[in-house]
Amino acid sequence: MGDVAYQKCIGHGCGAEFSVRESYFACPRCGDLLDVRYRWDKVGVPTRLAGFERRWAERGRPLSFSGVWRFRELLPFAPEADIITLGEGQTILQQADRVAPFAGMNPGQLYLQYEGLNPSGSFKDNGMTAAFTHAKMVGAKRAACASTGNTSASMAVYAAINRTISGLVFVGSGKIAYGKLAQALDYGVATLQLKGDFDACMARVQQVAAKFGIYLMNSLNPFRLEGQKTIMYRVLEALGWQAPDWIVVPGGNLGNSSAFGKAFIELQELGLIKKPPRIAIINAAGADTLYRVVNDEKLTWNGGRTDDARIKAFYDRMDAEGRRAKTTASAIEINRPVNLKKCLRALEATGGVVEKVTDQEILDAKAQVGRGGLGCEPASAASVAGTKKLVARGVIDPGERVVCILTGHCLKDPNITVNYHTRSDGELQELYKDYHVDRASFANRPVVVEDNMDAIVKVIEGLDQ
Repeated sequence: MGDVAYQKCIGHGCGAEFSVRESYFACPRCGDLLDVRYRWDKVGVPTRLAGFERRWAERGRPLSFSGVWRFRELLPFAPEADIITLGEGQTILQQADRVAPFAGMNPGQLYLQYEGLNPSGSFKDNGMTAAFTHAKMVGAKRAACASTGNTSASMAVYAAINRTISGLVFVGSGKIAYGKLAQALDYGVATLQLKGDFDACMARVQQVAAKFGIYLMNSLNPFRLEGQKTIMYRVLEALGWQAPDWIVVPGGNLGNSSAFGKAFIELQELGLIKKPPRIAIINAAGADTLYRVVNDEKLTWNGGRTDDARIKAFYDRMDAEGRRAKTTASAIEINRPVNLKKCLRALEATGGVVEKVTDQEILDAKAQVGRGGLGCEPASAASVAGTKKLVARGVIDPGERVVCILTGHCLKDPNITVNYHTRSDGELQELYKDYHVDRASFANRPVVVEDNMDAIVKVIEGLDQ
């Protein structure tokens, strides 16, 4: 497989290439991001995407059971013997007619891709199976990540089942939801709680990985993104291989949006789709780096000739102003997204847009998603809140077909859900005063009732009125 896949620097004027048997997390020549590339003429890719459907009849084979490796010809960097899988990617695409009116969409046009059904409860497993597979290929003995929660949970799962690669997690002090921290602790991964935010953890974990030769599992690892491409393959599969008009995805470290863009670029290159869907990336208003870079600074991919000096100047101003990410949607509470440039490429390739939504809009959208039958973590709901905003602005037409990505399960951050539904508006305002959450617009408050049948009957009869 070595001559089929290779790594290539995305930096303009560099383009250095490296073997997939080497472990780099930035170009050793210029320091830019790396891509995994393929010599497609050496890969037996089906001439029609529908050819992958035959794998559903091979459910007894671990690679065909996996919703990632079922599409292995589209990420052919690893020998099958090296692949580490836990049956990830058993996810669903729901036609969300109960949520559509909230988002301003016509019936039958809004879909929710629910990644909370993965083994660790988030989309991260799609990338982690690919990254652990590559770690095995290069003989890694220890892996590390910085995390707001989901990455640590996913890495801990794969370290537990693999046994030959131990894990080390860096989390920020007070910056991780208990539902996610509980997973990392329970699965036995070593956890370091750093007195700093995610960006501080990201900087330190890269230093530690370089010093000790530890395999890095964050999304600047290009093999992580190879696994995350398959979320789009499953969306296409569920829609009968017809691309939707829009893919709407939360934006944090920008790994998903970068991976989705790469997936569609490759599918077009292979002639398997004619036109990609447009990608809409939704920032939290309190963590809106991409929004400002694209909409205010007007920075673009520019065919690979990104203005790196202006990006650096933007970050320098951000540091000078003391701007720090702050949102209840902890999974996207990131100041310096490591995949910014790949994300700009995805936006250019798909004619994409960037929007931002407040924490109030996120939590209200989350409540509506829950009423539609798919509970999600706050960051996931940014996709639905963003769709609502883009429809109101006339960017998305209510009759277009839209797929919102729900990145994680509702039990990832249950405290926020319980607070939303049980606290008074005044209590919410006090609890989330730094996040500008004023009310629970769609609260489903529990009814306190005396322990006697007459009182219970009275309450139940009242529910029917």
